[in-house]
Amino acid sequence: MFDIIMVKGVINMAKYCGSCGTQMDEKTSFCPNCGAPVENNSKPSNTEATTSNSSQPSGTRPKVVNRNIVVCILLSIVTCGIYGIVWFVQMVNDVNTVCQDEKSSQSGGTVFLLTLITCGIYGIIFFYNAGKRLANAGTKYNIQISDNSTLYLILSLLGLQIVDYCLVQSDLNRFSE
Repeated sequence: MFDIIMVKGVINMAKYCGSCGTQMDEKTSFCPNCGAPVENNSKPSNTEATTSNSSQPSGTRPKVVNRNIVVCILLSIVTCGIYGIVWFVQMVNDVNTVCQDEKSSQSGGTVFLLTLITCGIYGIIFFYNAGKRLANAGTKYNIQISDNSTLYLILSLLGLQIVDYCLVQSDLNRFSE
């Protein structure tokens, strides 16, 4: 994609990668940073200085909504568990947003349905994997997150998934700051 940039009355064409936001020459067809192909459509912009792309630059960490854990638990109790389902779906989507790895192809709704169909077994697997994925994302973005995958597994096997919800949400909240 292109941005037209006005600098002291001179029009320059700046090209940005749609995947990582890296600025490139207008003749480049692949991003030198991430290797993604670059679209050839143009997007005019009426600014007088350099503009930033809406995509995330490669060095910045993804951000998710900071959810109050106590409020989420209370809403889950008041709604007889319905908000717990919504919270779980949002949590899965947030883990996918934060981790951005090969396992992020399943949406929160899909993970919830698979958990429901397998009588909770898929949810146990999800929480175990989420612990490892969040620890890797923490390392990648320099955020102190421990690998709690074994703890999540033990809590799930003991029927304490609500504690898993709280711990995963606590780790996710570190990405909202």
